[in-house]
Amino acid sequence: MKLEHAHDPVSIRRRLAAGPEALYLRDWIYGGIDGAVTTFAIVAGVAGADLSVAVVLILGFANLIADGFSMAAANYSGTKAEKDAAARMLAMEHRHIATAPEGEREEIRQIFAAKGFEGEALEAAVDAITADKTRWAETMLVEEHHLAPVTRSPWTAAWVTFSAFVACGLVPLLPYLLGGGFAASTAVTAAVFFAIGSAKAQWSLAPWWRSGAETLVIGLAAAGLAYGVGHLLRGLVDGIGV
Repeated sequence: MKLEHAHDPVSIRRRLAAGPEALYLRDWIYGGIDGAVTTFAIVAGVAGADLSVAVVLILGFANLIADGFSMAAANYSGTKAEKDAAARMLAMEHRHIATAPEGEREEIRQIFAAKGFEGEALEAAVDAITADKTRWAETMLVEEHHLAPVTRSPWTAAWVTFSAFVACGLVPLLPYLLGGGFAASTAVTAAVFFAIGSAKAQWSLAPWWRSGAETLVIGLAAAGLAYGVGHLLRGLVDGIGV
C-alpha cells in the first residue's frame, strides 16, 4: 500500500518543521461550483425566455465579473474576520496567562486529563506546555477554542475564489461565443459540474463518480429552476417589448 508521505525520521522532522499548510480547496470548489451554477442559470433563464444570444452574452459576462468580484470580496471579509478572531483569542490567552497563570495551568491539566493523561505523565505534560508562554497560548487556542493552528490568507482565499468562479463560469458562455447554443452550453457545463465533483473526491472518502454525480445534480437543478422561471416569464418579457 502506497502511503501519502514517508515515515523515516528525516522526512518526519522535515515535514513537521514546515508546519501545517493552509488549505484553499474549499475556496476553489466553492468559487468553481458557484461560477458554473450562476452563469449557467442565467443562460438557462434567458434560453427559457427565448431571448437573443446577445442578451445571453451581456448578462452572462456581467454576472461573471460582478458576481465573481462579489464572492471574492465576501470571502476576503469572512476569512479576515476569522483571522482577526483568532488573533483576538490568542491575545486574550496571553493576557489570561499573565494575570491568572494557575487557572490557565488548571485548564491545561483538565484538557489533557480528558485525553487520558494522568499522574506523573499528566503533570509532566502540563509542565512542558506551560514552560513556554507562546506554546501555552497556542495550545489553548486549539484545545479550548477549537481554532485551526494555521490561519489562511484573506487575499489568497479571495483570489482563489475569483479565479475559480471566472474559469468555471466562463464555460457556459463559450458555446455561444463559438456559434453554438443552449444544448452545447448544457453539455459542457454538465461536464464541468461532474469534473469539479470528481476532483474534490480526491480529498474525501466518497467515490469520484458519486461526488461528481452529486455536484452535477446540484448544478443542473439550479439551472432547471432558472430555465423554468424564464419560460414562465417569457410572456411578460414579450409584453414589455424586450
